[in-house]
Amino acid sequence: MQTVDQVGETLSVKAACQALGVSRATYYRWKKRPAQPPPPPRPSPRRLSEDEEQEVVEVLNRDRFAHRAVPEVHAILLDEGVYLCSVRTMYRVLKRRAVARNPRAPCAHPPYTKPELLAKRPNELWSWDITRLKGPMAWIFYHLYVVLDVFSRYVVGWLVSETESGEEARALLAHCGAQQGIGRGEVTLHSDRGKAMRSQRFIDLLAELGVARSYSRPHVSNDNPYSEAQFKTLKYHGTFPDRFGSLEDARQYLRAFFHWYNEEHRHAGVAMMTPADVHAGRAADRWQQRKQTLQVAYERHPERFVRGEPSPRQVPAEVWINKPKELEKAS
Repeated sequence: MQTVDQVGETLSVKAACQALGVSRATYYRWKKRPAQPPPPPRPSPRRLSEDEEQEVVEVLNRDRFAHRAVPEVHAILLDEGVYLCSVRTMYRVLKRRAVARNPRAPCAHPPYTKPELLAKRPNELWSWDITRLKGPMAWIFYHLYVVLDVFSRYVVGWLVSETESGEEARALLAHCGAQQGIGRGEVTLHSDRGKAMRSQRFIDLLAELGVARSYSRPHVSNDNPYSEAQFKTLKYHGTFPDRFGSLEDARQYLRAFFHWYNEEHRHAGVAMMTPADVHAGRAADRWQQRKQTLQVAYERHPERFVRGEPSPRQVPAEVWINKPKELEKAS
């Protein structure tokens, strides 16, 4: 393969550059390059010696400086009448010697475990969350607390308030527990890591009631999918207003909405049953009624059912939050 100089012996510089697809400026820059690479730069006379660099590393790795940043160590040494080098040189030494030094590493949070929760009956696993509702003005919001039974999708309790606090959450959970007759160790409460969810008084109430706690991983909304889906059903409902005129206005609307959601709404997650039917144990009777209706229709016109005698969907026997992968593969 010919070089630029070889091509340039038979062609003009312009033609040679056009043939090789380079500019003439690049060609002349190549011509000026020295034949031998330049010698490596001489070390600076100001550079620390090997012994001095080792001393810097040893000082920075002392136990007393384990949780302190390099500039802080530099300042402490100056207060003690010791100067080793500049802050920038300390960083250069650490980089040159490939010393990993993160003062916050010992204090880092451990990796969060993905919650894997199973419900096989009502009042075994509850999910709850808080969402904001727009008030009459742009800077006014109301806080809606909703406790949802994961198995039946039944809203076991809700509360709307002007504040978000552990006291409000404590009152709501105590009301839900009394209304549902929850005994110690019967239910697990799952939520995200909001301020109200981690309030100490709220946690104390859970301990008093014997309610197990479960939290989502930070910034992972999929760890609390049922509460998120319920909020979407609320806010995408055709009657949901853009703003509420007052706190009482919000309560009046939500009272009607949650009655509809529990008693009339056919939920896709529970075989198009109402959450109230599943929560109260009426799903089997509802399924039998649907089965009889379909059977009568099949006997009248069997030719219309190309797959044979129809059967209505059944309520899932188990509901997971983050079903383990090995079980998903098996199923």
